[in-house]
Amino acid sequence: MAKRRRLTSSPFLAEDSGSDRAQNGPLEIKAFLRPGLGAPAPIAQVVAEASAQAALTELSDAMARARAEGRLVLRLALDQIDCDHLMRDRIGLDEEELAPLMTSLRSHGQRTPVEVVELSSGRFGLISGWRRIQALTRLFAETGEPRFAEVQALLRQPGSAQEAYVAMVEENEIRLGLSYYERARIAARAVDAGVFETEKQALQRLFASASRSRRSKIGSFVSLYRLLDEVLRFPAALPERLGLALAQALDQRPAEAQALVEGLAADPAPDPAGEQARLAAFVSRKTGSEPAKPRVLPPSVKEMRPGVFLEVSGGWSRPVLTLSGPRVDPDFRDALERWLAAHG
Repeated sequence: MAKRRRLTSSPFLAEDSGSDRAQNGPLEIKAFLRPGLGAPAPIAQVVAEASAQAALTELSDAMARARAEGRLVLRLALDQIDCDHLMRDRIGLDEEELAPLMTSLRSHGQRTPVEVVELSSGRFGLISGWRRIQALTRLFAETGEPRFAEVQALLRQPGSAQEAYVAMVEENEIRLGLSYYERARIAARAVDAGVFETEKQALQRLFASASRSRRSKIGSFVSLYRLLDEVLRFPAALPERLGLALAQALDQRPAEAQALVEGLAADPAPDPAGEQARLAAFVSRKTGSEPAKPRVLPPSVKEMRPGVFLEVSGGWSRPVLTLSGPRVDPDFRDALERWLAAHG
């Protein structure tokens, strides 16, 4: 057996013959025995092992908290992510906008993580970052490089479906604004899915940072979505001004709405410009439900020919003749001057 080291010159050992220490000899320091091991371990080693274990436990807890709070960037395989977990607010990909994103990812890698929610073991639902996922998917299909088969992601824990949709919309508004039609579409679809009770509530929650007038405009586009979504081929390209005018025209002329829907369904436009031209024509066309009212002219004005009006004033002896109307143009003036010169 190993000899135990004795302390014989410690200042804590009093030279008192009457004490227990003096009778029993100097104190002994015994090494701790590690469980399951026969050999003793020095105190310093036991303390170091305990400290290391405590540090590992603390680090593990800190990592778990960071992951749960969305402060830890995860690296996930693309096939682990369900991109249809939420109804997407974007209607489709704009190739001109996607190309620069793919170039950036190819050259510099992913700089901004997407946001996901954990669904089950190894599966995640996408909250925001749909365009980045699509760009990485294309790059992996084109190159086969493993670096494009994964995506950096932050784990989120939204308290409700409403919070998840708010997060998705806010992210897209910050990075690349949605069109008015896309904003209206996600608001209407969220109501239809039971995420929000009313369209007003959806607009107020999804676009809380927008002004009241902006939310009102989005609400006008909701009516377009409800009526025309199935027949419009390029709704995301619909300009704000045309969309608002179209919503007003449909509200004022509801009897003609069905004819517009049937016309677009039977003969779809080939491109955004063609579709917008047809919608603009509908807006500018006057309603055919009411007959045109005849123009009532004052006694001093006569219509000499279609679009040419003659007004006589100044009395019989010194009359003043005034010609006006849409047909009194430069050609008419030239013809009149030639007639006056010939009959002067």
